[in-house]
This record gives sequence, C-alpha cells and structure tokens, in this order.
Amino acid sequence: MANQFSYLFTPQKIGPLTVANRIVFPAHGSLLAEDNLAGERHAYYYAERAKGGAGLIITEVTSVHPTCQSFERVILGFDKRVIPGFKRIADMVHEHGTRIFCQLWHCGRDMATTLFTRRSIWAPSPIPGPTSREIPHEMEIHEIEEVIQGYVNTARNVKEGNFDGVEIHTAHGYLIHQFLSPWSNKRTDEYGGSLENRMRLANEVIDGIRKECGNEFVVGIRISGDELTPGGLDLEDMKIIAQKLEASNKLDYISVSIGNHTLSYALMIGDMNVPLGSAVYLASGIKEVVDLPVFTALRINDPIQAEKVLADGHADMIGMCRALICDPELPNKAREGRLEDIRHCIACNQECLGRIYKGAPISCIYNPAVGLEKEIGIGKIIQTNNKKRVMIIGGGPAGMEAARVAALRGHKVTIYEKSFELGGQINIAAKVANRQDMGEITRFLQKEIERLDVEVRLDTEVTNEMVTSLDPQSVVVATGSKPVLPSIPGADEKGVLTIWQVLLDQKEIGDNVLLVDNEGFWQCYSTAAYLLDQSKNVHILSKFLFVGAELNPSSLIGFYQRTLKKGVTFIPMSQLKEVSGDKIVYVNVYSGEEKTINGIDIIVMSGINKAENGIYRSLMGKVKELYAIGDCVAPRKVTNAIHEGNRIGRLL
Repeated sequence: MANQFSYLFTPQKIGPLTVANRIVFPAHGSLLAEDNLAGERHAYYYAERAKGGAGLIITEVTSVHPTCQSFERVILGFDKRVIPGFKRIADMVHEHGTRIFCQLWHCGRDMATTLFTRRSIWAPSPIPGPTSREIPHEMEIHEIEEVIQGYVNTARNVKEGNFDGVEIHTAHGYLIHQFLSPWSNKRTDEYGGSLENRMRLANEVIDGIRKECGNEFVVGIRISGDELTPGGLDLEDMKIIAQKLEASNKLDYISVSIGNHTLSYALMIGDMNVPLGSAVYLASGIKEVVDLPVFTALRINDPIQAEKVLADGHADMIGMCRALICDPELPNKAREGRLEDIRHCIACNQECLGRIYKGAPISCIYNPAVGLEKEIGIGKIIQTNNKKRVMIIGGGPAGMEAARVAALRGHKVTIYEKSFELGGQINIAAKVANRQDMGEITRFLQKEIERLDVEVRLDTEVTNEMVTSLDPQSVVVATGSKPVLPSIPGADEKGVLTIWQVLLDQKEIGDNVLLVDNEGFWQCYSTAAYLLDQSKNVHILSKFLFVGAELNPSSLIGFYQRTLKKGVTFIPMSQLKEVSGDKIVYVNVYSGEEKTINGIDIIVMSGINKAENGIYRSLMGKVKELYAIGDCVAPRKVTNAIHEGNRIGRLL
C-alpha cells in the first residue's frame, strides 16, 4: 500500500534546502514555553513529530517585540536567552533528518492584550481589533522601524539556534497582515493607502532578515489567501501580492492559510463542521501565479487526501497540524502502508485550541502524550515483567484506552461490555450529522484492541459473582454515567426527555422543543443541530452568560452561524422554574425576573449525568487491584475518560 504515494514521500527543494518529504508540521500555539523561552517540553514535542516522519517542522508563533504577548507562555524570540533552547529543539529534530523553521510573529491588534506587557497595543491604525477590543496605538515611523529590527533580531537568534529558516507570519489578521489590508490599515503616510505602501512593512521585514541571515537561510512567508471579510483582501488581491512578493527574489516559499479573527475564524482553525481541505483552493489559486513552492494546510488529516492535493497540483507541501498533534507517527504509518493504524484527528478543537484559550498547554482529546512526550511519548510504553490478567468492565472510551495501553504493556486483557457494541457515549454523540467524526475515536481504539488481541465480551453485564469466579489480578471499572432527569414542578404532563432519548430516537418529539443547557458544551448544542435538521423549532435555555460558554472561539462562531440561520432561539442567563399548563416558566438567574414561553411540546434536559459506580463500590476490598476511571468516577468529557484510561493502563 505504501507505493500508492507517488508524491507525498518525494523530496522538495525549498530555497537552498531539500526537505525529505512533503509533510509539514505547521506553526501553532502550544503554550509549552518556560519563562517565555523555548524549553525542554518544546524540544520533545517537536522531536516527536520528527521521529514520526514529518519532513519539515515550523515552530510556533514567536514574538519579535515586547509589545506582542497574547498569552503568558509565548516564546519571546527577540530575547537572546532563547538561543540555547532553540539549539536543543533544532538538534533533537535534526537527529531524525527533519528540517526546522521558526515562525516570526507580531500580533498587532489581534489576539493582543496589555495584560502581560503593560504596554499599549501597536497597530497600523487606531481601530479596535476583533478579539482584543482595545483601541491600539497608531504606530509612529520610528516604532515601525523598531519592530522591523525586532524581526531581524529574532531571525538572527533563530539562526544562531541552528534552525534552517524562518517563516514570517503575514496571515490571520496579525500585524503585517494588518498593514497589508485596507480593512485594517487607514494610514495616509508611506505605510498606507496604495498597495505599494501597504506592502512596505512586509518588504522591509523580508529585506532586513535576508540581509542579516544571508541566502543560505530559508525565508518564507505565510499569508491568508482570503480574509473573507467585507473590505478586506480576497484571493484576487492576494494573487497580486504573492506575485509582488516573489518578484523580490528574497523569499523561498509561500504558505497559504485563510481568514482572520473576525467571523472567518470559524474556518481558520475549522472544527469537524468544516469540510476537509477547505482552504486548498486558496493555495491552488496562489500556485497558479507564482513559481515558488506553495504550502497548504487546514483540515488535511489523511495521507491519501494529502497525496491527491499534491497529485492534482494544488500545492507543493502539505501542512498537517492537528493531524500530527493527534498522531505524530502518521507519516511513518503511511509510508509503511499501515493506514488503518493512523489515529485520525477529528477536529474537535477541544484540547488543542480549546486549552490554549484557557491558558493551558496543548493536549489532544485522544492522544494523552501531547505535551508530555518526554514522559509518555513514542516508545515510552514499557513491557512489564509482571504480566497480569486484567478485567475491564465497560467498553467506552475509558475502558478501551485502558485496554489498549495495558495490552501494549503485555497484560492479558478482557473487556466486558453490557451493550452490543464498544464505544459508549461516543456512539451516541456520533449520531448527529455534523458530529459523526467523533466515531473515529471508537474506530481507532477498536482497531487497536483487535490488533493487540484484547478479548471482548459484548452483551455481558458483570456481577460480583462473575468477578469472583474469574479471579482477575486487576479490575478496571469504566462503567460510565447515565443522564438523569430533575424534578420539574408541573412537567409530568408536558414530558421531559434526556439527550440520549432524543439522539437514539426513543421518543416521539413535537415540533417545538425547549433544550435546557446545563453544561455549555456539545451535548446540548449537537442535539440542537440534530433537531434543527429535522425542521424543529428549537429554544435553548442556558444558565450561562451566553449560549456556548464552554466552546472554543472557532467552534462557537461556527455554531452560531449555522444554528441562527436555521432559526434557533437563545435564552441565556436563565433557569427553568416550572411548567404551568401550556406555559414554560423560567427565571433570569441574576435579576430573578420571571418570563414564560408558550407552545412548547417537549422539554429536553442536557448535561445532568450520574456516575454508574455500583459495581465499583461493591467490589471495593474484594479484589487485589481495583481502579475506577472515566465517568463512573465523575461525569465529565471524553478527553478525561481517555486520559484516565491511559494513565491506569500504564500503572497496571
């Protein structure tokens, strides 16, 4: 099967360098910095992707100036103290024959904050950014020159750190992009107005880096092929800009992304609702007008998909960011023909993007090693000398992951699942059309369980007597949780359903539905999408400040765009009080004001689950080793279940 890749594993010339294959691990935030420097966790994080077979790695946004620090753990590349950390990263990546670049970045007004810098935000014009909402300082000429020197100084530090090149971030509405775009640049001096003037900052940064670092050091640029913003730059504009950039003869490649931090952010880091390869057409458009190597990215999560993009001539290099976060070994698995062994990214954005926005280091919903590569990365599951018979009760994500890891350690593992299939609540979540990718978690874990000869007994409810008779040396309870219904005064005649009953089509549902949101997450919102697709009239009653309180920004924007167009009604800051005849009575959680809704046919409750821990409690003190993992400990998210399963699998 490996010979099906005629393009993906061929070398690519980029400026003075040759990259071994066409797979790029592109720049993204990780928040792994230590004291704003590239640290040991960075080195192992990037080396893991090099070990897994990526041809090129581009490290995360690296600040070029003290006015740019969006998060506490951003790397401050202008500080010479970064050089030793850069050397450690570069040396560990180079060990595997992989090339490495660093992305140079100034946020300007977007994703900017004075929280860490205690300095004003700098931008081409004093227009509040779509994310920061602060009015920025309009940069003076000497400040522009200072930032240009910051790019040059940072590039010098990167080169002294043994990197192979730099990528100038000129996309996503950050500073240089802000100067390029007439939407964000309202200047009347030599840095505003005409296209030549708006390109001046980009050209001066390129010139300064090239002069400082020489021609044997790669200099590339990342652009947004379309801002998808009224008054912003579109693909035709960017084709002209790309041609002018190439004409300088000072760039080695152009990487093409999409959007900025307005509503197009839903596509910029698109979740599973966004089609695969949705930005490839932009790279293809740029490739039509330039001869430089062109990179593409965004929702390319499969090597066959990547091969087709290359074969069709849309791009020269394939960025696989979240795909390689999820499975660093994807390139090697593809090269070896082990396609079914790939852990495919499902674009949930929960633990990569979602954690970043909470200020926490990067992780992955079902690769617990992300950010912890030194401790539990590739090759760190050690065969045990004390092989045990392990009984796992429950075949949901927690139980399957525990079984996978325990089997890798050499234990004899059996899963007991009382339903007719493995997967647990993931299978329910995947019933929704735009959440079907969740089912990939079940597919991957089930395939691993088969590969590792884990015994699976379905349609089997475990009892104390069964455990006693089998006498396992270790028992792991992963029995999950079940939704419960609170008592709602007057609701008996109206009818109240759980999310499960709706998604499993267990009850007839009228045309008018009230969804009561108790979690601020996808249980409620994917059910809303499911009902809207059936042309139901849906109201979402949420106790939170806004509907979607636990969604990451990209998913939140996309959810609003899709559901509001279908007529959903949001009722935030409110709790259900009672049902009075044909009226639903709810109360504002802050003011105490009561209001009513008429004409509701059914109430659906989300986010109230109860741990199913009966068998665990009954076995306490009766087996040699007893563990509880996942929702049977406390009802939470699938990532908690999988990470706990992984941890216990390693402990056994």
